[in-house]
Amino acid sequence: MNNGINNAKQRNYNPLIWLLSILIVGVIVATYFLPEIPGGTIWGIELTVLPMLNAIFNSFTFVFLLIALAMIKKKNIKLHRRFIIAAFVTTFLFCISYLTYHSMAASTSYGGDGPLMYIYYFILITHIILAAVIVPLALITLGRGLNMQVEKHKKIARWTMPLWLYVSLTGVLVYLMISPYY
Repeated sequence: MNNGINNAKQRNYNPLIWLLSILIVGVIVATYFLPEIPGGTIWGIELTVLPMLNAIFNSFTFVFLLIALAMIKKKNIKLHRRFIIAAFVTTFLFCISYLTYHSMAASTSYGGDGPLMYIYYFILITHIILAAVIVPLALITLGRGLNMQVEKHKKIARWTMPLWLYVSLTGVLVYLMISPYY
């Protein structure tokens, strides 16, 4: 069933995927080595609003991914593709907001203790590691989908979708757990 999707011309997205993967992860890591910008505002807006915006973008990504998953289970490729692209857009907006905040604001430490602290750090560490992994994985999955390499796309999407869902959900959880300490 085609659902309005034309056969795509096969393109080699691999060089772009690896360039973007290295660039995105590299820029994110580099922001942690930049000095803090004094003042705590950008264009008169408090920087502390950006972590909440990051959580909102992660929430939208999570919802878009769930809808995309439901659409592909119904074999609606057209809507599946649209919601995957929407998830990429909100992830891109998250990256801009995240990079802006972390390049200008001091790092915030978790202030709690006890069992909740261990849960927080477990979620945070797995989130960070899988966020780095999901960048090339999501891009490869997207490239295979755009090329309509259905079997290859399905094979990698079985890993990409749950990992991306985990990363977007844990991004929200990390925010909720650390927000009292901003």
